[in-house]
Amino acid sequence: MEPLDAAQINFDTNGLWILNIALAVVMFGVALGISVHDFKALLHQPKLLWVGLLSQFVALPLVTFLLIIITQPQPSIALGMMMVAACPGGNISNFMTHMANGNTALSVSLTAMGTFLAIIFTPLNFQLYGNLYEPTAQLLQAVALDPLELVKLVLLILGIPLVLGMLLRYYRDALAIRLSKALKPISILVFVAIVVMAFSNNIDVFNTYIHHVLGLGIMHNILAIGLGWWIAKSFSLSLKDRRTIAIETGIQNSGLGLLLIFSFFNGLGGMAILAAFWGIWHIVSGLSLALFWSYKTSKVYV
Repeated sequence: MEPLDAAQINFDTNGLWILNIALAVVMFGVALGISVHDFKALLHQPKLLWVGLLSQFVALPLVTFLLIIITQPQPSIALGMMMVAACPGGNISNFMTHMANGNTALSVSLTAMGTFLAIIFTPLNFQLYGNLYEPTAQLLQAVALDPLELVKLVLLILGIPLVLGMLLRYYRDALAIRLSKALKPISILVFVAIVVMAFSNNIDVFNTYIHHVLGLGIMHNILAIGLGWWIAKSFSLSLKDRRTIAIETGIQNSGLGLLLIFSFFNGLGGMAILAAFWGIWHIVSGLSLALFWSYKTSKVYV
């Protein structure tokens, strides 16, 4: 076994409980910004819905699997890439899409639908591709991952907060909107706190192994963004919709990925480092791309 595959990122039980609660609160905040109308809007434009879901839940995990076969990273890093690709889009994608002059309504709707479908597709895609690749299949056997437990945790972190948040939005719309605005900044702070907690207790491990994931993490993220753009263009979607689906595909909920890694893999080195790096990098790449597209749009109207 490679040294990185044997390395562990330490995260104590209390920290794990805090992480569970924090992510549930963040997802509740995301759900407060989602209404039944968001789902109805997608049903009136089924092409946008299917292209967005195809890019995120079918194409990205498949292309990630092909990238792993080509680059053959250490098994724990490969599992980290599969985990990130299996997660739903990150909630900051809505802010980035708005900044990029994309289709914000589509972004919100896809985040809503993607979060809901992730209850099924996150465990499904992770199990499928993790077992298709022999080195990662051996790791999965070693940790004896129970697929049902994985589904239960995803349901707890995504499903229940989503339903509660949408119910509050349905019955107390004004209150839900106020709470949503207050909780939005917390989502970024929560992820930063997660990464800081992981780094602070494991700085030697990160310093030793970060170079293994640096280039691969950047390549994976750029590939995800480009994949979303290409698929949207292939279906002749508008410029706004291409930008939206590119961002939705490239901005993943790596906080959820880290939670699953700490919960089921005891902070397996390559997985945790890859997911933590992705979470930092996709904010940098997403904001940079959004600013570029915003500037490009403003120049057109000058």
